[in-house]
Amino acid sequence: MKKTILLAATSLIIWSCSTPKKQEEKTVEAPVESGLTVSSSDFGQMPDGSAVSLFTMKNDNGVIVKVTNYGGIITSLIAPDKDGNMGDIVLGYDSLSGYLKSSPYFGALIGRYGNRIADAKFSLDGEEYQLQANDGKNHLHGGVKGFDKVLWDASSFKNETSAGVVFSRVSPDGEEGYPGNLTAEVTYALNNDNELTFEYKATTDKKTVVNLTNHAYFNLTGDPSQTILDHELELPANTFLSIDNTLIPTAQTAVEGTPFDFTSATLIGARIGEENEQLAFGKGYDHCWVYTDSSDSLKFGGSLYDPSSGRLMNIYTMEPAIQFYSGNFLDGKLTGKGGINYQFRTGLCLETQHYPDSPNQPEFPSTVLEPGQEYYTKSVYEFTTK
Repeated sequence: MKKTILLAATSLIIWSCSTPKKQEEKTVEAPVESGLTVSSSDFGQMPDGSAVSLFTMKNDNGVIVKVTNYGGIITSLIAPDKDGNMGDIVLGYDSLSGYLKSSPYFGALIGRYGNRIADAKFSLDGEEYQLQANDGKNHLHGGVKGFDKVLWDASSFKNETSAGVVFSRVSPDGEEGYPGNLTAEVTYALNNDNELTFEYKATTDKKTVVNLTNHAYFNLTGDPSQTILDHELELPANTFLSIDNTLIPTAQTAVEGTPFDFTSATLIGARIGEENEQLAFGKGYDHCWVYTDSSDSLKFGGSLYDPSSGRLMNIYTMEPAIQFYSGNFLDGKLTGKGGINYQFRTGLCLETQHYPDSPNQPEFPSTVLEPGQEYYTKSVYEFTTK
């Protein structure tokens, strides 16, 4: 990844004051020397009649990323294989109705808090906050109506190196039980190095907790009828967080000598079926890996490779950890794009983030945001072949 690219998403941020009731399709042309474009089109309506938009980012290499302002969802990501054939490498639905009806966070922007919070509560300065319990007794991915289930204000932008979309909203004090009015701004940007950048910003008027991420389900074969078990995964992490049977972290554990060692590229299916209490609790991999490099600078966060297509995804992140979920709860009941039923382990998630349940575990890196501070983090997903 070229260092000169990393500031691509930080300029020309446009704030939209409100979500339009109706948007006509428009295309913002990039400079003459670049084929980068971003366009918007109608993607249906919310139950209250609010218009939903679909934004399409394209680069010179034929990479296409489609996102909607409902939930900040990535609905499609089309990238070339080793022979130049294009394929959609994320799971999702063909229309808005699928996402409104039932979705296991396909492609969604997750907040206020990605992952789980034990017993759906936490305390700040001696005051307890009760959250919505939507995963048994625990709180998951922001609650019953998290950031993935709301309509965001959205504006497209382009500059000389990238094209993208800025999503913004104010999460009101008390939403899903969280304190403070949280002003959030999230930028998705595509460049000509086939890098998709996620840039997250937030401020608050009251002490709160924040942990934003994206929940795309990847299948680098481009054929979601195939499992992800033949993908090779590398994670630069010497430890992972052991969990209890409700998937709440209990300890930081060395990966060496366990099925959780991905310090060198390893087939996902190689050890996923082993007898192991942690694999049994997660029904496979559904754990948080702690990066060996604990700095908050942009660093290598892992790679995913599909030998059959030659597609390779490299991750760079400022976050201290990554949640690897191997699609263990996909069961064939959801009919996705192209009428395909998504079967067991036909997609996986690699969510850059802070640790689960950090608000209740003071030894974990803090996710507290104070008034006057700015929450800021960035992750880059680079798509190439070998």
